[in-house]
Amino acid sequence: MKFVSFNLMPYRELPKDFEQKYESVWVTPPKTLYDPRIGHEIYHDYLDALEYSVDLGYDAVGVNEHHSNAYGLMPSPNLLASILSRKVRHSDTTSLIVLGNSLALYNPPIRVAEEMAMLDVLSGGKFIAGFPVGTSMDTNYVYGVNPSELRERYYEAHDLIMKAWTTDETFTWNGKYNQLRYVNPWPRVAQDPHPPVWIPGGGSVETYDFSLKNNYSFSYLSFFGHKYAKKVMDPFWKRAEALGLDDNPYRAGYAQLVCVSETDEQAEKDYAEHAMYFFAKCMHIARRFVEAPGYRTVASLKAGLRSQLDGSAKFGSELVGEGLGWKDFVERGYIIAGSPDTVAEKLNEAAQELHVGNIVLINQVGSMPRELLMKNLQMFAEEVMPKLRDTWPQYDPSDYWPSGFADSYSTPDSPKST
Repeated sequence: MKFVSFNLMPYRELPKDFEQKYESVWVTPPKTLYDPRIGHEIYHDYLDALEYSVDLGYDAVGVNEHHSNAYGLMPSPNLLASILSRKVRHSDTTSLIVLGNSLALYNPPIRVAEEMAMLDVLSGGKFIAGFPVGTSMDTNYVYGVNPSELRERYYEAHDLIMKAWTTDETFTWNGKYNQLRYVNPWPRVAQDPHPPVWIPGGGSVETYDFSLKNNYSFSYLSFFGHKYAKKVMDPFWKRAEALGLDDNPYRAGYAQLVCVSETDEQAEKDYAEHAMYFFAKCMHIARRFVEAPGYRTVASLKAGLRSQLDGSAKFGSELVGEGLGWKDFVERGYIIAGSPDTVAEKLNEAAQELHVGNIVLINQVGSMPRELLMKNLQMFAEEVMPKLRDTWPQYDPSDYWPSGFADSYSTPDSPKST
């Protein structure tokens, strides 16, 4: 099993009445609620926690991209990844994941090819590239991409980036959305032929096929835990079987909120208020922003695949109105929480049920303060991870994980990177 220490970087100081007073945490949260001094503290707390994760031996540290959003303060994850690369390059165990850049939003997309190549080199060939289509909130409402063009733009951007990474010669690109006379990005990527690619997604039919046919790892970024994720992962594995592909669990991963404490009872005392902050405030999203008309494809509509934010799970003011609390979050699998033994048992059950080898851990839950985040990270790394490490001994993760600089990049005068 592989574990990613992942941080959405939420704003921890939203007002108590946020979900009653304001329409949405995404797209329209008033900028007047953001205090740059608090933001300064938050960024450094989160970066400290991710660097601490490297010290603790997590398999990767991860960041991602969102826009006009008070629960995910990373409009440019590459900036934060560049800081983390300085720490990752000295690690024998930890890789760096940008999960990822929303390709259709970059004009031209070779900007992604350039910046991710920089991160691959800075990290010493220990970089994983994430290529999400992007949420409707980010891509359609904030950045204004026509939803009917979104996937077409995405696929063209992907093809351009991959050709830029794998072609030594300067070439011309004459696409529908991008026309470039000279494509010759420097620096080149460190890994040959390119970094491993992960596709974060919500479970559209096209995303399944895109991931499987390109031998990319599919990651379901679930906000509502493993029980909801099963609705997405079961069709993924059925599609892999239909395509005649193996069932290597490292082909897939999913995100899970995790809270570890000394006992199950202490976990509730430590984390309950921060979990409520996450679900009531960080998931307070106006229905009209969840999915622009045309965002979900015809194939996905026919397959009955739905967004996790379309009403299948309650969130925001609806959650508060229903009176859900800690025990509901745990019982429904939204959060895996408790003592190290409890967390290890439940996370193992989830991984087996979903058949996934990559667990993207959301350790920073809502308004969790720095010291509690550090405790959560340390207890998981020292008391949970060792129990789950050998979950999939018969499978090889190397197609989906980097190994660092290969011998071909070393010279007699420059020792091989670790």
